Amino acid sequence: MLVISNSVTIPWHELQFQTMRAQGNGGQHVNKTDSAVWLRFDYRDSPSLTPLYKEGLERLADSRVHDGFIQIRVETHRSQDMNRKEAMNRLTELLKKAAWRPKARHATKPTRSSQRKRVDAKKRKGEIKSTRGKPGLE
Repeated sequence: MLVISNSVTIPWHELQFQTMRAQGNGGQHVNKTDSAVWLRFDYRDSPSLTPLYKEGLERLADSRVHDGFIQIRVETHRSQDMNRKEAMNRLTELLKKAAWRPKARHATKPTRSSQRKRVDAKKRKGEIKSTRGKPGLE
């Protein structure tokens, strides 16, 4: 089971892994081992994901999310097992990012005393500025 949060876990049978040869420079065994990993997860039909995650994935502007599927390709490591673990970590991070909601903001009013202090400070500043200037011809 892939644990996303305290309430959400994804069973292994919902994750589809496909292996292939990684791209990059040549070398020994480069054309013999399938070390790159594609992870495919159908989040729309997944009973283990809550609607919060599904709605978040729909709104998320991420190139890994396509038409109800999440597709993650990993070829950063030389071993297939490490790439598989990295793909699961990336899926976990993506789902956590989709579930995040900004804190609701509530409009507040300034208190009467703070309004009074602000106006008094402006009056004082205005009085100081009004005393400046050229002396009169009196």
